[in-house]
Amino acid sequence: MTPTDTTGPSGAIGPALSAAARALGDDALVLAQRLGEWAGNAPVLEEDVALTNIALDLLGQARTLLSLTGDEDELAFRRAEHEFRNAQLVERPNGDFADTIARQLCFSVYQELLYAELARTEGPLAPLAAKAVKEVAYHRDHAEQWTLRLGDGTEESHLRMQRALDSLWRYTGELFEPLDGLGIELPALRGPWLERVTAIAERATLAIPVGADSTSWSAGAGRQGVHTEPFGLLLAEMQYLHRAHPGASW
Repeated sequence: MTPTDTTGPSGAIGPALSAAARALGDDALVLAQRLGEWAGNAPVLEEDVALTNIALDLLGQARTLLSLTGDEDELAFRRAEHEFRNAQLVERPNGDFADTIARQLCFSVYQELLYAELARTEGPLAPLAAKAVKEVAYHRDHAEQWTLRLGDGTEESHLRMQRALDSLWRYTGELFEPLDGLGIELPALRGPWLERVTAIAERATLAIPVGADSTSWSAGAGRQGVHTEPFGLLLAEMQYLHRAHPGASW
């Protein structure tokens, strides 16, 4: 078996696909935790429900992906910070509502493209992708509608939405770094992603940040286990109960 094999003995996934599935699962898990922080704090009740539902969708994706690579509870609650392989974009703090929407727009457009491609493969992730692509279409539409409302709204909402997009843009490049074993070329998704995000931004009277091309510098080493300072606080909150009461059951 080579390191890029997708399956191993008895149908188990190989090491390359396992690492890729864990990275995608970590993306979903960490963003679910971030969105869950809005519960009871969203601007209006409708958004409280909407963001919580999106978080639950992402949590379901995370559970499926992580369970392919090991014990989902151990992976979520017992790993150290440097063992997580999520992209740094999803761990960025919620900030104000514009920051959350900008992050959600960038990530949901990426996920929609990602799962559409994975659903066309014959690999072990295809069934998950076929289901998830329908979920993330809603996530993308939700983010798109709010981008339009904030970007083409008041002077203040426009300013905040543009500032959020500018601030988060440097973290988007990491999403398109290759992940061996997936059976798809992630770098090839960057062009369609940029076209879609640009089209939404233009409708919202927003400008794509300067240098938004394949040669521009981008932050992010989350796939290598290097994370931003806010991630440590997120992880401490997410793992506290499990670590404080090991072996507890409901």
